[in-house]
Amino acid sequence: MRRSFSFFERFSKAFQDYPSLSRIIVVSTISGGGLIAYSEANGANGVVETGIRKKKVVLLGTGWAGTSFLKNLNNSQYEVQVISPRNYFAFTPLLPSVTCGTVEARSVVEPIRNIGRKKNVDTSYLEAECFKIDPATKKVFCRSKQGVSNGKKEFSVDYDYLVIATGAQSNTFNIPGVEENCHFLKEVEDAQGIRKKVIDSFEKATLPELSDEERKRILHFVVVGGGPTGVEFAAELHDFVTEDLVTLYPKAKDLVRITLLEAADHILTMFDKRITEFAEAKFSRDGIDVKLGSMVTKVNEKDISAKTKAGEVSTIPYGMIVWSTGIGTRPVIKDFMKQIGQGNRRALATDEWLRVEGCDNIYALGDCATINQRKVMEDVSAIFSKADKDNSGTLTLKEFQEAMDDICVRYPQVELYLKSKRMRGIADLLKEAEADDGSKKNIELKIEEFKSALSQVDSQVKFLPATAQVAAQQGTYLAKCFDRMEECEKNPEGPIRMRGEGRHRFRPFRYRHLGSFAPLGGEQTAAELPGDWVSIGHSSQWLWYSVYASKQVSWRTRVLVVSDWMRRFIFGRDSSSI
Repeated sequence: MRRSFSFFERFSKAFQDYPSLSRIIVVSTISGGGLIAYSEANGANGVVETGIRKKKVVLLGTGWAGTSFLKNLNNSQYEVQVISPRNYFAFTPLLPSVTCGTVEARSVVEPIRNIGRKKNVDTSYLEAECFKIDPATKKVFCRSKQGVSNGKKEFSVDYDYLVIATGAQSNTFNIPGVEENCHFLKEVEDAQGIRKKVIDSFEKATLPELSDEERKRILHFVVVGGGPTGVEFAAELHDFVTEDLVTLYPKAKDLVRITLLEAADHILTMFDKRITEFAEAKFSRDGIDVKLGSMVTKVNEKDISAKTKAGEVSTIPYGMIVWSTGIGTRPVIKDFMKQIGQGNRRALATDEWLRVEGCDNIYALGDCATINQRKVMEDVSAIFSKADKDNSGTLTLKEFQEAMDDICVRYPQVELYLKSKRMRGIADLLKEAEADDGSKKNIELKIEEFKSALSQVDSQVKFLPATAQVAAQQGTYLAKCFDRMEECEKNPEGPIRMRGEGRHRFRPFRYRHLGSFAPLGGEQTAAELPGDWVSIGHSSQWLWYSVYASKQVSWRTRVLVVSDWMRRFIFGRDSSSI
């Protein structure tokens, strides 16, 4: 752990001592893969005809999960039908930058047909919205966004496998006035609408015969939600105002206010405490009014009501509100959940292989689903029976250790528990059964002792966050499973089935956290990376530039995004209201 920390510490110091190093990384990110870009652009378009009927995979959604699945699926034995109301993939982490003109909207989108045509898989796309899923008949019912001559906008599509990656919608918590008066920030169209509203507010505030109070109200921007999206938008807006707009609208300089409302005690609660404290202090210095412990109760056309934890209700006049408080379930997913007996859940429950519970040929990934990790104590008797190979009714340590690899793969909370308790292995769980001579080789455990040793393991069951990183990894994982489906049917590579015979086809999905960024404005970013490494400042901002450029879905968008950053450095942000 210390070695990892020292590496990142030296890495960060190198950025600070040699600022040009960060620029080299950005340039390398753009130019270092010309051959890859060429091969992507000239990928095989033909599909090998084998005479065998291809299995039809219907993919709902073109977000992070769906696009990652489509990009990584390479088995030509499938026919993929993509259905989504938007015909492009959007790099959503850069949407706050789009709201203020730091990056243009078209720079963060890639047409889904471009992604599909570079594959050796037979892929087609329909611009439509799925409004019903019928697992009994293996059909999805869709509604076209386009007007058609025969007037029939609704149609159905059959499938052999269904991959649900529809994402989620903004959660209003049924607060009155939110839907009618607030801007959301989940789609490219949302970011474009916010950008236009910001510019229109400044233009409106310059009109004659307006009172100073009215001008202050118009130029009061309220952000609801202190998570990464809300914080980044507030920071981007502050930079846009202070670096660009006040020079164009000098009379508005002393009238602009930015307020961030957060119901919790701190912003960025999912980050390290050091990042939270730095962000709150920086916002205070920048003049961004952060109101903690403020829960919105009602939104009117010109003011918003918030209640503190002490019960005090205040009314705040505003010109624009951006609502970023979490996600909710889409109607089509709610309807499907009711059909399969999951109506009381907030998201589709899947197993560890991303298969919807109760549906063998339907998979769900991304924000619309959650993995229902099976608990060890639910299967403890079956685990004991599998490990007890000689059917003696007792378990030797040797027998348990032989089954340990499968147990750790099947139940990731076991490994997490051992790490949290700083245990070197499963033998440390069984100390109470140690013999007087210190030898554990011949110790025999009864099932009660076995249950006692594993009783606390399930405390480490974790729910994955609804982030782009999780969705992208799930899409990649599922594509690899589909690629090897036939092979793994014959030669399973997963863990032992604790309830049943044989092995699972695949190893379960395992999320690998690669780190998180929180841009805080003023060319400063907070980074929290694996190894408990936290970095805050300008060096982290350049690391953010490099990572986000490299994570673009195509070389076209990579070049466009980096050129937008360069344009902003040279010419500033565009203030046109288009």
